[in-house]
Amino acid sequence: MDAPSAPDDPWARPPGVDDATVEATGTLSEALEWVERARGHLYEFHQLMGHADATFGDAADQLAAAGHEGMADLVRREVVGRNVVHGRWTFQVVEEFDDDYYRPVAEAERQVRDALVAGRRHIFEAELKDARRTPGRRHHERRPGDVERG
Repeated sequence: MDAPSAPDDPWARPPGVDDATVEATGTLSEALEWVERARGHLYEFHQLMGHADATFGDAADQLAAAGHEGMADLVRREVVGRNVVHGRWTFQVVEEFDDDYYRPVAEAERQVRDALVAGRRHIFEAELKDARRTPGRRHHERRPGDVERG
């Protein structure tokens, strides 16, 4: 038989928190996780575009070395160092996203968790884990460090 959550269990539902609140904060957390994934892709885009720009520069140098100075000048003038969106390189896009969207969204999610579930994260998932695992089975331990025998 499972022991109830210890008061210091970081994934335990705080006393008095109802199912609807756990579900809502879980959905809010899921939304933030999607933003985190999008942010990772944005950083990936930033790095890919930086690499592409450097490679365009290499190509221009190679064109010049191969005797195609006019084509090298075209690539340098029209491509190398070009903004990816109006007035911005990708580092500026990343910074604006972080400042204007990511940080305020993450802070709102944290404020909701602090106010409604004592700042605890992943309560919904912890309860899902409890419902799906097989108590007493190796690799089905409830929490890190638990050693269940049975």
